Amino acid sequence: MPRWLFALLFAALIFYTDDYVIAGILPELAADLGVSEAQAGQLVTVFSLTIALSAPVAAVTLTRVRRSTLFTVTLTIFACANLAAAVTSHFWILMALRVLAALCAGASTPAVFAWTATQAPPDKIGRYISIVAMGVTGAIALGVPLGTLIAHAVSWRGSFVALAIGALMAIVMIRATMVTDGRGEEEVPVSRQLRALGSPPVALTLGVNVVAMSGSMMAFTYLAPFLSDAVPDHELRAVTFAVSGLGGFAGVWIGGLLTDRIGALRTIVAALATLAAGCAGAWLLWLTAPLHSLPLVIMLVLLGAVQALGAFALSPALTARLSTTAGDGADAAIALNTSGTYLGVTIAGAAGGAILTGWDAGAVVAAATLIVGVAAALFATSTRIAGSR
Repeated sequence: MPRWLFALLFAALIFYTDDYVIAGILPELAADLGVSEAQAGQLVTVFSLTIALSAPVAAVTLTRVRRSTLFTVTLTIFACANLAAAVTSHFWILMALRVLAALCAGASTPAVFAWTATQAPPDKIGRYISIVAMGVTGAIALGVPLGTLIAHAVSWRGSFVALAIGALMAIVMIRATMVTDGRGEEEVPVSRQLRALGSPPVALTLGVNVVAMSGSMMAFTYLAPFLSDAVPDHELRAVTFAVSGLGGFAGVWIGGLLTDRIGALRTIVAALATLAAGCAGAWLLWLTAPLHSLPLVIMLVLLGAVQALGAFALSPALTARLSTTAGDGADAAIALNTSGTYLGVTIAGAAGGAILTGWDAGAVVAAATLIVGVAAALFATSTRIAGSR
């Protein structure tokens, strides 16, 4: 594997950790700035929404910018924004700095995946994308816990300093490894990109990502109340989240391998089936709750890993499919796919919360299972349309 691939993996890890790390330092940050935890939590919402809105625009307008230059500039601004965040004492200034950092992430993250897809050998596209996508799972499994430890050892401000240092390290790695990055991509007229994005197979594939992410993240977001009600005699959150993290790592890598070996189409089908099986299995166990049998408790924990495996296996397969089918709109499609991921997370939190308020945690998982089924139906429709052309 080329060295630049691991430089981009590290850059993705830094960008995604900056989004998720707030969850680990929320109480300390809110107390220090004199705001409620609910208000401080909007720092995550603003960051995610900014990426969702800016990524497609950046993909269209920054096409001709040399990729290594784009990454260098955005990571530099990103580092400065995080250093400023570490010293501010005003919440609204911090909010503005989060928007600035998110704009940098929105401009770079889709380009990281698009560059990886175009530079990878045809028979290794899935594996190359899966390596970079490990930055996402790494942010959850490694970045957030490390940021939380730094916050406890120093302060929440230390977490932002660490992210700034990480961004500077990513710049050094990129400048040292992307030595053949001669220029940006050929500029494609916006009209041609929009025509490519508007084709039913591409549009439906993008829709699959939004719907599948809504279902998978709905189950993940409300995992804690689900576990508390299903297994009231045990505290399983830490174990289940850790096992799910391992499932996510495995899913990204397996998804990349399968994409190269059996193709993106079959990999997406397998990933959706795995995700649906994990959600449906958890819901069936819920019907027998509360669980007191150790084998059933272990099965419930493992089903969390099955859900994560299916959800994260989708990422390299969907990206590979878009990179090869979207034609002139490939970069924009990958950017929209990134936006769709963040949109799915937003929908999952809002819809899952409404369901939990009106019913119970079991209903949330049942709804997640149904939503994943809708994603599978959308994908089946997209493949039929593509096959008829």
